[in-house]
Amino acid sequence: MAHLRYKQEEELYFWDQFRKGDENAYACLYRSYVHILYQYCSQFTIDKPLIKDCIHDLFVELWRNRMTLGDTTSVRFYLMASIKRKLVRHLNAQQKHTSNEDIPVEYWHINTPSHENHLISEEEFESTNQHLNVAVNGLPRRQREAIFLKFYMNLNNHEIADLMKINIQSVYNLVFGALGNLKKQMTLERLTF
Repeated sequence: MAHLRYKQEEELYFWDQFRKGDENAYACLYRSYVHILYQYCSQFTIDKPLIKDCIHDLFVELWRNRMTLGDTTSVRFYLMASIKRKLVRHLNAQQKHTSNEDIPVEYWHINTPSHENHLISEEEFESTNQHLNVAVNGLPRRQREAIFLKFYMNLNNHEIADLMKINIQSVYNLVFGALGNLKKQMTLERLTF
């Protein structure tokens, strides 16, 4: 199921209207981000009920605190940072002795719908997709998170650095290292098949 995507200007408008109590703007933000937040949280845990609870709690808290929320330059970054903090708190509460680095990462698998007209090309795409998912799953957790934020969430390097709590050079190093590892893995996969 595709999710709604708005331009950044529209999202900022909805954010401002939501803060003023506009329920329609709040609903637009929810519909636009519920799937993105779910996919992002799925990197950290396979506990679907926990993910859904965290997203629900986040949006309830946003509504309750709407009058005290400030401006933002990126609704996406604000929501992703908020959900990550909430999820990590819940995971740490469940497993008191687990550090953030030890959180199991499950990669978001892209499911593509089958089209009767393009069955062969879809099968090839699926095969490549599976190989890519295996390669991405083989990356270290931090590289995997950087790749997800960069290429699936379209965050810029500064936003990634802020979200991951690292410096900008570390973002470049993580993405460059991940791409090198993926290229090597995908080349090996092609040679063996």
